[in-house]
Formats: sequence, structure tokens, C-alpha cells
Amino acid sequence: MPCERKPMRYGHSEGHTEVCFDDSGKFIVTCGNDGDVRIWEGLDDDDPKFITVGEKAYSLALKNGKLVTASSNNTVQIHTFPDGEPDGILTRFTTNATHVTFNSSGSRVAAGSSDFMVKVVEVSDSSQQKTLRGHEAPVLSVTFDPKDDFLASSSCDGSVVVWNIEEQSQLISWPLLQKTNDVSNAKSLCRLSWQPSAAKLLAVPVETKVHLYERGTWDHVSTLSDDLQTQLINVVAWSPCGRFLAAGSVGGSLTVWDVNSKLCVERQKHEKGFTVCGLAWSPSGSQVAYTDTEGCLGLLDGLSTSTSTTQAPTKKTAKDYDDLFDDDDDDRLMDEGLSDTNSPVKKPVARDDDDDDDDFLVPATGRVRNRGAVLDDENSLDTGSLKVGWDRFGDDEDSSAAAPAAPPLVPLRPVYEGPLPTAPQKAFQPGSTPAHLTHRFMMWNSVGIVRGYNDEQDNAIDVEFHDTAVHHAMHLTNSLGHSVADLSQEAVLLACPSTDELASKLQCFHFSSWDTNKEWMVDLPPGEDVRALCLGQGWAAVATSALMLRLFSIGGVQREIFSLPGNVVCMVGHGEQLLIVYHRAPGFDGEQALGVQLLQIGGRKKQLMIGESLPLSLRSHLCWLGFTAEGTPCYVDSDGVVRMLNRSLGNTWTPVCNTRETCKSKSDHYWVVGIHENPQQLRCIPCKGSRYPPTLPRPAVAILPFKLPLCQTSTEKGLMEEQYWRSVLFHNHFSFLSSSGYEVDEDGRTQSQKEQQELLMKMFALSCKLEREFRCVELAALMTQNVVTLAIRYASRSRRMALAQRLSEIALEKANQIQEEEPEEREEEPQHAAARRPSGYEVTGGRRGRRQEEEEERGEELREEEEENAQEMETGEEAGTRNRVTASVKEAASPVIPSLTPIGKVGRANPFKVLGSGTPSSSSAQPRATNILDNMASGRKSSPLSGSAGKPNKGPVLKPLAPRAKAKTQSTLLQMTSTKKKSQEVTPPAAEQQEPAEAPPPASPADNTENKRPKTGFQLWLEENRKSITADHPDLEETDVIKEAMGRFRTLSSEERLSWTERAKGQTGDADLKKRKRADGGGGGGGGNEHGQAEADENSAKKKKSLDPSAKLSAFAFNKN
Repeated sequence: MPCERKPMRYGHSEGHTEVCFDDSGKFIVTCGNDGDVRIWEGLDDDDPKFITVGEKAYSLALKNGKLVTASSNNTVQIHTFPDGEPDGILTRFTTNATHVTFNSSGSRVAAGSSDFMVKVVEVSDSSQQKTLRGHEAPVLSVTFDPKDDFLASSSCDGSVVVWNIEEQSQLISWPLLQKTNDVSNAKSLCRLSWQPSAAKLLAVPVETKVHLYERGTWDHVSTLSDDLQTQLINVVAWSPCGRFLAAGSVGGSLTVWDVNSKLCVERQKHEKGFTVCGLAWSPSGSQVAYTDTEGCLGLLDGLSTSTSTTQAPTKKTAKDYDDLFDDDDDDRLMDEGLSDTNSPVKKPVARDDDDDDDDFLVPATGRVRNRGAVLDDENSLDTGSLKVGWDRFGDDEDSSAAAPAAPPLVPLRPVYEGPLPTAPQKAFQPGSTPAHLTHRFMMWNSVGIVRGYNDEQDNAIDVEFHDTAVHHAMHLTNSLGHSVADLSQEAVLLACPSTDELASKLQCFHFSSWDTNKEWMVDLPPGEDVRALCLGQGWAAVATSALMLRLFSIGGVQREIFSLPGNVVCMVGHGEQLLIVYHRAPGFDGEQALGVQLLQIGGRKKQLMIGESLPLSLRSHLCWLGFTAEGTPCYVDSDGVVRMLNRSLGNTWTPVCNTRETCKSKSDHYWVVGIHENPQQLRCIPCKGSRYPPTLPRPAVAILPFKLPLCQTSTEKGLMEEQYWRSVLFHNHFSFLSSSGYEVDEDGRTQSQKEQQELLMKMFALSCKLEREFRCVELAALMTQNVVTLAIRYASRSRRMALAQRLSEIALEKANQIQEEEPEEREEEPQHAAARRPSGYEVTGGRRGRRQEEEEERGEELREEEEENAQEMETGEEAGTRNRVTASVKEAASPVIPSLTPIGKVGRANPFKVLGSGTPSSSSAQPRATNILDNMASGRKSSPLSGSAGKPNKGPVLKPLAPRAKAKTQSTLLQMTSTKKKSQEVTPPAAEQQEPAEAPPPASPADNTENKRPKTGFQLWLEENRKSITADHPDLEETDVIKEAMGRFRTLSSEERLSWTERAKGQTGDADLKKRKRADGGGGGGGGNEHGQAEADENSAKKKKSLDPSAKLSAFAFNKN
């Protein structure tokens, strides 16, 4: 479908403009923002007749000599045509009408308005009106069904509705558009159009495509699209024959489709790329008039849409084809594919061309046949035209005769049909709104807000700080026309583009300077413009149009300069880090190919990320780039996906949030202004119906939660997995800051580790419940040594002995790993002590002492939890089964934190060191693994007031002490395994191997020290009455139990208290006597002492048998020896 695009001409003042033809096609009629309707006799008419209809004219329609207009005085008027005499007011609205249209006969007019209503009015009697209510936002367009039964309308509420006119009811509604609050803010006018004559299809422009809906069934039957159509379609119009559909877009492109073949047959482009807002076919179908938002009128002429010409070739015979191409014998391509029977004898190549000039025929496409070899760019034939031409010839009944029809199209230039390049994203400043706005945010970050005003009254910049302690608000005159800005705790940095007279300038207001001159300015070299800028700690960076990055000190000293690999998109700074995003290559099919560089600019300059690609969502672009408050790079794309750098996984980018999931409609967006990792907060501004917030009134900042896109987060397992890995990701900054030499918040780090270990323990308990033992082992690999010990005890209580055995191996590996790391740490300590940053930051200052204190506190808390759990387990087999899950939750919630320091001692000792006599060392500095696991195992029977097992001789003993069962101290699986692996010299007696459940292995020397202290009468009384107290008060803490017991003990008579004291003395004396006897007969060795202690434990164990399955577990492991 060849056509000629006529030059645009001025029609109306700038603003929305509409166009239509009269019934004869002689006149073109336009209306515009100046309130006039102009009647043109042609595009060359320099003196058109005009009719003034109001202050502004929004829409017009013309039929049967009646001109209907929607004007700014909220009325729909009628005038005679072409005289322009007023003929009354058809209807009124409470606000301005947005679109008017006639039905096919011209007897009715439909009008849509910004007051959400659609009215259908009889032209002959305006009192006969039908009002269609149901839209929830201003109406964008209306169109009549050619059979006059239905009416379709589109609205800013995002819906396209089909109405039954007589019943004034909605038949169907499609949510196809983005929601907006006003016609002026709508992305597209969505001008609907109903197919004339046949009346089968309703055309609806949806983004870059046109949807076709079938009348009656209202099914979406097909979609018209074009790969080159990348802009939103604004208006559509059918040709009078109903076969072709023209569309005008926001970007100025004009496209014509053949609806039957669904092929694009014509593409044109507005000469200046302005938005096409009006479109009309002439009644003959040979012209399309169009208008733009600048008030100009244009015309496409020479369109061939008549069905007679397109079908004429199909009625010719094969002989006619050969006759048609006789004058092209010099083109060898014509003879390819022709059979001898179909081709007559050709003339010689040397022939008289002059004879054939007059017979130069034009094919049905309306284009000279051989023109393809010398086509110009603007009117070039596209692939759609080729396919349409082939289809037309192919329709012939004789397929063999149709073959010669193809050759005329072959000499055309080859057409590229691969993926098309994407327009590269322009440079922008993160935290700013578009530069064309008169009132805009030039920067909104964690420090403050920079606003720019550029209107008739003022051209200024306002700087406002979130914390006024940093600096008071500033008002700066913007005489240089600054367009980009950045703000930090030290300075405000501004830059303006170059003009014909002036170079691009960089201006800095260094308000934190201690001297009086707080402002400096730099002119860039000629031909070099500022594209992006940012501020860091003591430096400023500027990326320019010459692919250069220039560094300045905050005081104005020029520093390093280097070239960028591509055009900059944006960049940000934080502390000593500089993050740059640039175009590394052209993108294709709507994708942006962006690269990223991360540099450290400080004392130790280095490149952390070198030219790696920046992953974006499909067909999206970059919207925001920045650092979290803790210094981790992150960014947001146009699909609302927030990604953060995962330094622990090789500098990969992890999606941590999707802001679109919380938007209520397609047209709502969140404008990100900042991100915090601790607490986890995404700070952004909700924008209803737009991508950017208004400057006034000041928008409110909302806080969105983070959520990793893991699978099945609605389940308990998926939810805990998401929480764990999010906690790991969001606390990576601790290790980064620590390795960079900054002092970190140890409390925050401890709290995060506690959260992670609790989540792992909960997942472990859930996997046990689901009988997923292999998964339990995988989870244990992520745990710290202390929590693995807790998991061993949980597994043993759950009667999962195989699992407990595997967990004990993991615990041993972790213990060995810690031992291997200790010498390295000791060697590094002197270096760390000397490594002090000039700014006052310490690398590991004060960390060891705090850890020891925290470890002691955690040990006591653990023992409390263990004692509660032990009491629960003693209530019988049935109750034990029922309480397993409860115990798991309690244990998972216990604050178990990994530590690299032994409890109560700074000095380190070898846990597997064997003395000369063949016995393990019993010094007060207990081996690490033994110490921790003994605490875990025996803590159930000890009171938190009894002090840490690692420091038995420190501090006074508080009385009355909680009772300790001497026979219940057990070694864990880890102890037994380590004994087996490290030393075969220490072996228990054969009797103990035969009866492991009755005689657990020896207790640690710390427990021996505790047990030598004499018991008081109160302790003995509490030991026997503890169960009754806990039964009466099950919710009491250990300390409260002791207080309650003391109260009850005091109520006893003095004789009873004295008898308890005597019993305690007698028991202690007997025990001492037995110990002395055993010591005399034991040979004086350490092994003998331990053996004697084991016998004492065995005797006391007969008094009170344990139901604790962990004792059986340790014996089970012991038998393995």
C-alpha cells in the first residue's frame, strides 16, 4: 500500500487537536486548543473558514450537514455545516466533555465526559437522552455499533465497556488499560473504533497492539501488532471498506494493517515524532488525515484500499502474466521458476527499450513494479507489502500459473527480519524526577531533598535536610540552569548542560567546610557535557558525554580521570565506594544491555566489580540505583524488582523485593528513595496513577517489607527458608564492614546469628516431624557447634538414633575445624591489635571480652531451657511423645550462639591432650568440645545459679543451691567419638561396657569439683519436694522455684529443719568416707580417681533411675567402641 506523506502544516495552537472529513470528502475539519473549528478545502488551503465554538474545543463529529463539538463550557453544541451557524446545545455535563461521535445514520450523538458519564442524545430532539452510568473515572472515548444496538466506551478507570443502549446497561467490561485520574494524565486516549459496514469487529488499542473483539460473542478474536511498533497506540480508525485499520501512536508512528491477513501494509512516521491524537479516513479511502498534540495537521495520500483493484490480477490467465512481464526480459530473475509450457519464446536481450516505455504497467499494489531497486528510506516497501502481494497472486486457482507472479518482487533490497535494536536508555540521576517537569525533585536520598523550580515566576533550587543538625535549609538561585544534583552530609553538587555560548559547569556548595569559602565551580572542556554525578566521603565524581569519568576532592582539587567503556546511565557514591552503570552494548528486542563497575576510592584504591553485566527483568530498564544505608549496592528496574549485591556469593545480584506485588492497579508505582538492611526497610513513595510523585504537597514515605522470591513461601517450610536466607543476605554487611576495617555493631551481629540459628532449629524440628532425616543433616551442616549439640539431643529424644549418630560426626568435624582455626587467629591477633584506622575505627576492638560474657550468659540460658525440657520428658512415655514438638520449639527459640572462645577462659587448651599417665587433663581450662557438650548434657540437672562449669573456683557460691544429681552426668556422642579417635589408652571397665545404661561414662572434672561441696538440709529437702512445687506452679522459673521452696522450708518446724540438716551431714560424711577408701585403693593415678567417681555415680544412680533417652544414646555410642 504505497502512499505519500504530505508535509505537516500549522492548524491550531499547541494542545489536543482532532480531525474528521465531511461526507463528501471535500473538506477536512479540525478543532483545537484555541477553541476554533477550521474547515480546510485541502491541505494547501491557506485561508480556511473557521467557527469559534468556545475557549477550547476538545472533540468534534460531522454527519449530514451537522457539526457537533465538545467545548470547554461543559456543553455539546451543534452547528450547521459548512455555514457554521449555531443550532443549539445538545446536552450539558458537570464538567467538560472529552469525546463525541455520531452513529452511522447521523440520528444520534454519543458524548463521554470527565464526570464519568456517557450520554446518548437524539439529534432531532435533544430532550430524548439516555445516560449510561458505571465508569469510575473520566471517559476517554465512545463509539457506536454500526447497527445502533450497542455503544463502546473506554475510561481512565482502566476499563473498556460495551453498553446496551436501550437497556442502558453494561454488557461486558474488559480491564485493559492503565488507571489514571484524568484524561490529561492518561498514557493513551484509547480511541475505540467499530468496523463499518460489516460491523463484526471492535478495535481497541491496548499498549502497542490493537485487540479485535467480535460483536455479539465479545470474544478476543485476534491482535494486530508490528515489531517496529514500540510506542503506545493512541487512536485507531477503520477504512470505509472495513478491511484496513490505521493507528496513530504516542511516538508519532502511523501504521496501517490489512485486517484479513493481519499484516502491516504501511508504516509512516511523524516528521517530528509528536504524538498523533486525531485520525480520520476520507470517504474514498485514499487519504488519511491526522493531527498531533502541537496543533499541526498532516495527510497520507495515495492509499489504495479498493477491493476491485486488489482482486483484478487473480482473474487473469497465465498468458496474461507472461504478457505483463514481456518488457522485463532483461531481468534474468524473471525467468527463474518458469516452465517451458507456460513461457512463450522470449525476445533477445538486445531490444529497443523505447518501444516499451509507454507500456510500463503498475501492479495492483499501486506501486511501479521496478521501483524497489531504488526505494528511498521514508517510503520503502516493507515485508508486509511483499507478503500481501504474494497472497494476492497466490489466490489464483491455477497454482502453476501463479508462480510467475513472484519474480517482480525479487529485485527489491533484502529486508532484515532478525531482532531489532532497542533504543538505549538515557542517562538519569537516581532519586530525581524527569527534567521536563517545571517543579521536580532533583534529588531525594537519605540525607535530604533537592527541589528544582523552573516556571514564569522563579528559577530556583531548594535544599532541605531530613536532619537539620546537618545543615539548615538552603535556597539557591538557578541562574545557570542546573539540571542534575546530588546531596551528601558534606556538600551539594550541581551541574548544568553546555549552551552555544557557555561550557557545561560543575558547581559545589561545600557547606561542611570549616573555612569561609564554601563554594567552587569548574568548567568542563568544550564539547563535554555532564551526564551524571555523585558525591562520596571526601570526593565527587562526574561522568561526561566524552565517555570520561572525572574525580574531584570535596574541596575542588582535580583527582584521577579515566575512560568509561560506554555511555553512562547513572552512578552513585557511598563512603569510599563508587558504582557506575553504563551501556556495554546495544540491546535487542526491548532489552537494555547494561554493565556495572564498582570501585573503591580511598586509601586502598581497587576495582571490586569490573565490567560485569547488570541483570534486569525482561524488557525493562533501570529506574533507581543506590547503596543501602550499610553500604551494599542495590537497584530497581521498571518492573519494580529490587535487587541487592550478594558479596558472599561471588558478587551476584539477588532479588529481594517486588514493589509491583503491593500495587493495587497497573498504573500505580512505588518511587524508591532509600534502603536499609538493619532494620530491613525499603523506603519509597507510593505514586497513584503515575511513576513519579508530585513535589507539592510533600509526599509521604511508605515502608515496604523485603521478601525473597523463594518457592512455596505460603507453607511453613518455605516461609522459614525465606526468612533464614533473607537474614543471611541482609547481614552480609557485617563481614564486609569488618573486613574493610570499620567497627561493627556486635549486638546486631549477635542478634542476627541468633535469629538464623533459631530458624535452622525450627526447620530441623519440622524436618524431624516429617521424617526427612537427610534434610536434617543438611540443615545441621549450616548450624554452629552449640546448635548441632542441641539438635543431637532433640534427635535422641525423638528416638532417631541413626540421625543422632550422623549429627555427632558433624559436631566433631566442627570442633576440629574450630581447633584448626585457633592457631591462625592467635597469629593474627598481634596484627589486628596494630591495625587501627586513622578515622578511629578498630578492626576487632573489644570483641573477645564481649563474646566471653555473652557465651556465659547463653550457657546459663541454655541450662534453664534444658532443665525445663528434662522435666517435660520425665512425665512418661506418652507425654514425652506429645511434647516433642513443644520441646523443639523451645529449644529452637533458645538463644544459642556460636562462639570461638571457651567458656570462662581466654587461654586455649588442647581438648585431646593426654598426660604422661595416660589420663586426660583435668585442669580448670577444659577442652572446648568437652566443655560445651558437658554443659549441654548435664545442664538439665544443674541450676543456673551454680555458675558456669568452666570456672568452678570463681566467686562465692550462692546458697541455697539447686540440687545436682551426681549420677546423671553423661558424656555425649561427641565425647565418646573423640575419645575413640584420639586415645585408646583410656578405656572404661568391662562391667560398664556390659551395662552401659546403668553406668554412664565418667563426669568431667568440673562436675567433680562441684560435687565435693557438702549439701545443706535445704538442698536435700528441695531435692525431694521439687516435683510437688513444679506441679503446683508449672510456669515458675528456676530462681522462682528456689524462692518458693525457701518460703515453704521456713514454714517447717525447727525440729523438722534440724532433722533435714542432720540427714544432709550424715549423707555427706558417708560419701566422704567412701571416697577416701577408694582413693587409698586406687593407686593414686588420675585414672583411678575417675574410676572411683564413676562407681559413686553408679551407686547414686540406683536411687533414682532416669527416663532420659539421651543417656541410652550415649551408652549406645559407647558400645560402638
